Amino acid sequence: MIRETIVITQGHNGVHIAPIGLIEEEGGFVIAPFHPSQTLDNLRENPYAVANYTDDVRVFAGCLTGRRDWPTRPAAKIRGAVLEQTLAHAELAVTAVTEDAVRPRFRCKIVHEETHRPFRGFNRAQAAVVEAAILVSRLHMLPPEKIEREIAYLEIAIDKTAGPREREAWDWLMDRVIAYRADAPEEPQA
Repeated sequence: MIRETIVITQGHNGVHIAPIGLIEEEGGFVIAPFHPSQTLDNLRENPYAVANYTDDVRVFAGCLTGRRDWPTRPAAKIRGAVLEQTLAHAELAVTAVTEDAVRPRFRCKIVHEETHRPFRGFNRAQAAVVEAAILVSRLHMLPPEKIEREIAYLEIAIDKTAGPREREAWDWLMDRVIAYRADAPEEPQA
């Protein structure tokens, strides 16, 4: 099972906030960051991370659109940081690393967990923003038709169920898609 979370790592460059799908294992998670990435560099330097469970999907969208300045506070048991608006968090310590040329796997055990506020459930727009954020993170890897098709489907949930935070997050992501299209090389004409 993969849990879509906001992962915070810390290194000599400071705190790094990134949306990452954590692979759930008994007693912990696997973090598999891509080469190259700040998350990967930070985990090698400081083998700790914080998994933040938030219902504010602007954080997911923001991290993919240049908006990474979210308030944090120090973690309770590790050298790390916790997202201020998180509903709950898990502090993780790396126990093993499996090297890979594309995505090394950092096995982590949970050393501390806290719940800060109740989770009141996702609406469809929140789930659509998370899915769109995943698409945006893969714009360079997916065919344009697939991106267009999936965005059209996800937009139905946005139109029907989005509140102001979800609409703002969606708009950030769509601005990123438009900018990517504008920078993409022209397809050759047949």
